[in-house]
Amino acid sequence: MNLVIMTKSTFFVEEDKILTTLFDEGMNDLHLFKPGSSPMYSERLLTLLPEEYHKRITVHEHFYLKSEYNLAGIHLDNALSPVPEGYKGSFSRSCQDLSMLNEMKKKSRYVFLKNIFNCIEFKEETSTFNMQQLEEAASNRLIDKHVYALGGMSIDNIHLAKQLGFGGVVICGDLWNRFDIHKQLDYKEIISHFEKLQKAVD
Repeated sequence: MNLVIMTKSTFFVEEDKILTTLFDEGMNDLHLFKPGSSPMYSERLLTLLPEEYHKRITVHEHFYLKSEYNLAGIHLDNALSPVPEGYKGSFSRSCQDLSMLNEMKKKSRYVFLKNIFNCIEFKEETSTFNMQQLEEAASNRLIDKHVYALGGMSIDNIHLAKQLGFGGVVICGDLWNRFDIHKQLDYKEIISHFEKLQKAVD
């Protein structure tokens, strides 16, 4: 099972140091998700990260960054968003409608199925599915290795995603909630938790 780490939605001072350490510890798939932000901040963050790790980063906005920094690919946050004109590289997308999942899988490298549980960072984003719906989707092979679970995913429910046959989990709040961007400098707890997440998906 793949482990995807999504950035905190806002930039913060220690971010490049934490991300570099996570890459050093084996993070293979980072999604750069900074909704509504200026591209200059994303550019600055990318220039602070070792170039060797750029190929492990997928960007959610400002898609020109993909070619400029030789990133892994782009991610479309809406199931109906078109791929940018002329774009030839790898792309993934988010979907929150089971009826669209099959079609989305055909058109994307992988699909984030959103709102599996209540979102940890964005409290207004609540679970869209009950367990019966997810189990039916799994038995109908809608959920498979090309579908990753997004929304409220944590160390405590990775086993459920495994049982349902998801190909990966997307972790955000469960990791970043372990570091206070306003008060802390020591981020050992984040690194320690990342190691636990790695073991949980193995």
